[in-house]
Formats: sequence, structure tokens, C-alpha cells
Amino acid sequence: MSELKVYNSLHRQKEVFTSLYPGHVGMYVCGPTVSGESHLGHARPYITFDVVYRYLQHLGYKVRYVRNVTDAGHFEEEGREAEDKIAKGALLEKLEPMELVQKYTNLFHWAFRQFNCLEPSIEPTATGHIVEQIEMIKNIMDKGYAYEVNGSVYFDVKKYADNRDFPDYGILSGRVLEDMLETTRELEGQDEKHNKADFALWKKAPPEHLMRWPSPWGEGFPGWHIECSAMSGKYLGKQFDIHGGGMDLQFPHHECEIAQSEVAHGELMARYWMHNNMITINGRKMGKAYNNTIKLTELFSGENAVLEKAYSPMTIRFFVLQTHYRSTLDFSNEALQAAEKGLQRLWAAYEVLQKLSYSGNGLPVNEELDKQVQQWCRECYEFMNDDFNTAKVLANLFELAPVINSLKGGQVKIHELSEETFALLQKTWDTFLLEILGLQPQLLTTDNSKLDGVIQLLMEMRKEAKSRKDYAASDKIRNQLLAVGIQLKDEKDGTMTYTIQ
Repeated sequence: MSELKVYNSLHRQKEVFTSLYPGHVGMYVCGPTVSGESHLGHARPYITFDVVYRYLQHLGYKVRYVRNVTDAGHFEEEGREAEDKIAKGALLEKLEPMELVQKYTNLFHWAFRQFNCLEPSIEPTATGHIVEQIEMIKNIMDKGYAYEVNGSVYFDVKKYADNRDFPDYGILSGRVLEDMLETTRELEGQDEKHNKADFALWKKAPPEHLMRWPSPWGEGFPGWHIECSAMSGKYLGKQFDIHGGGMDLQFPHHECEIAQSEVAHGELMARYWMHNNMITINGRKMGKAYNNTIKLTELFSGENAVLEKAYSPMTIRFFVLQTHYRSTLDFSNEALQAAEKGLQRLWAAYEVLQKLSYSGNGLPVNEELDKQVQQWCRECYEFMNDDFNTAKVLANLFELAPVINSLKGGQVKIHELSEETFALLQKTWDTFLLEILGLQPQLLTTDNSKLDGVIQLLMEMRKEAKSRKDYAASDKIRNQLLAVGIQLKDEKDGTMTYTIQ
């Protein structure tokens, strides 16, 4: 089997992956800002890195996957931190800020369970690591690369860039500091900075800012970038293997992480930087400014003017994985409906394969077909080892689907494949479709009476399991229904009800 190669954004090329510690991988992925509901754009990075996580585990690595939750209330654009979007959202929804954070954190977790994403090993929150962030800022200040002005602390980018012992500021994004100094926009707080490119490590909280913490510089809140450096350092060490996120985070977020971590720890924080490309909608960048974002709940329900219908979470997952993660992915109803049909074809073939059993009886093997099937199967590993190319893996599964269907229809006799090849075919579909790509069948029927009958049967089975105190079986039924969007509720009178989310 070929070696795993990863496209390293740091060096702009594919590189053979070797972990810092043999058999172990440390991976950090920038998590959601939970000031509002997750949308289609969020689906891509978390599905992408879920597959990376799955494949590394499949290769035998013990992976510590850290994905943070940003709940500290900062605004994502340098210089506009006073616009506390968590506090703003809390006021609009008449909630406490942390109540709003919990609401959208829960909704984020629910949505990504629908996508069958594995839980990270550790999911730290920014508000839970204020002490670590303050200590890191103090470290950077002690080394002379940050300064305090009026209760705010800024990283001195020019001083960092002038020290040739450090990596260039712009090493990841390819930006040139002199150009940044000329083109940085005039934003709030710029008059406090030594240079326009300097970024906030800590911001003094204005009176209207609800989320605030005591610090050596007065009451305030952490800047955008420091949280990821502090939390990745705590849970993965000064240097770790993979840092992932969307391409939109390369600058300024990841560039600033590199600089502040280099000063604090004296090492380049991550050895491999991976970035997924963006999702566009009908060829146009997706964003609030264009009024074309689609919330995940809207995708699942169809309740958005852009949508012609509702799409299942597995259709969305399949749609994302049909394109290589570093390529732009364009959303349209036509593309999603094509993905829906494609996924149904694969599941139909998989179900056929599950029912087939080998019976060669010494009959002659079709050598050409046998060789071709083996090649399509083995190429799946080659494609995954070539920078996690899920698009090519799916293309090979589509090549194999007609062969499977022909085995059912009798156009191809099962003995035309060797027993070894038939076993490889079954293993390939189990391994790649389910384990690595993380796809799973969903209840797609539109006949509500049939669906209700199935659910009622499962509820009766759960009731029986509880009565004999088989709580493991009871919990399994409840959790697996929840995974496909059906929530069971135990009423006080002992009855059970369900809702489809």
C-alpha cells in the first residue's frame, strides 16, 4: 500500500505524512463560533476532518482530535471586538449570553450527529480556558513581543517579522507584511496599535460588553486568535501533527496563531496545515452579505427560498465528499438532487452485495473482470493516501456498482470472480462506504403510515427491553433513532412518544 501523502498548506505541496510520535497523531481543528445556528458552509470542514480522523484511525493511529468551541463573545474581524455578537444575539433572543451559547452548541452537536460525524477526543471551550490564554499572553509580553495600551494587549507583528529566527509572518498565506501595512483598513482601535498589522491578544471590555473577565490589564476578553493557540498547546503540546480548518482561516487567524505560538513555545505549532476550500451557491460566494446562507435545519426541512426540497443529512455528506476537499464546491438544487440519486444507487448496490454469498464450485474465473474488480478496490486506498481523495474513492465505488448489480441479475455469474476478489469487494464497500466515508442508510420513505409503524415497533421493543432491565438495548434503540432525526420521549404516565426533527 502506498504511503499517506497530505497537502501541506505551509509548503504548498503534498508531503509524506509522518507523525511526531510513532503510532499517535495530534490533530486540532478550529471549531464553531456558537453565536448562531450552523449553516451549509460549516458542513464542509467538519465532514472533511471527520473523514481525516476516521482514516487515520483506520490506518492504526491513535488520534487525539481536538476541536474547540468559540464562546467568548469576540467579533471575528480585528478591530470590531466591541460588537459582541454573542451578547447581541442574547439580547435579541432574550437569553443570557451563556444560555445562547449552550443553545447553539447543542444545535451544532445535534446537526453533526445527523451527518454521522464522530465526536472529537476533546472539545474545549474558549470561556473554559481564560486562565491559559492570560498565561500565554503574559509569556508573549515577557518576551517583548506584545504591548499593553489602555487595558488592551496587542501582538507586535513588525518586531516578530524583523526577527529572522522566526518563520516569516505570511508563511502560511503567502502575504507580504509590507503590503499588509499599506492595505490594512482603518478599524476601531487602530490608533492604539504600533502598526496596523498588529492584532489583539486581549481587549479591554467597554461598558456594554457583557462577557468579561479580570486580567492583569483590567477587565476584558481574549482576542480571536489566542484561544486556539492556548488550547492546542494545552492538549496537544507545543508542537503537534495536523492543524485544520477552512481556507478562509488561513489569514489572519492561522497566520496569527503561528506567530504567537512561535514566540510562546519556540516551535512551529503544527507540522501539517490542512485547509478545505469554500462552498459557493450557484457560483456565488456564500455569506450573510449576499443573503444566501442556508442553515442546516433549513437544509433538512427544505424551509428556505433557495431550496426546491428537503435534503437528508446523508445526501449533504455525500455531496461534500463527492468533491476533493481542496476544490471549490458549488451548491445547487440540481447538484444535490444528483447526489441524492447517486447515493441511492450506491446503497442499492451495497444492499445487493450484503445478500450475495460466494459459490464458485471450481468454475472458471473471468480473469479480465477479476483483475479489474481487484484494481478498483485496491485503488481506493491509493486515492485516500493521495491527500484523502474521497471523490476518486466514490468514483471507483460507482464503477463497482454495475458489477454488483450484474451479479444479482445474472448477467455476471458469481464464479466469474475469484473467492479472494469477492471477499475483497465486500470488504471494500464495508470499509470505505461505512467506516471511512461515514455514510449510513437513512429512513427515506415518504409513507408516514409505514414510518409510524416502524417507529411504533421500535418503541415497543424499547419498552420490552426496559421492562427486563436491558438498559443497553433500550439506550441503543433511542440513540440510533436520534441519529436519524427521531427523538423518543418517555412521558410521566409511562407512555412513549416521538418527534421527527
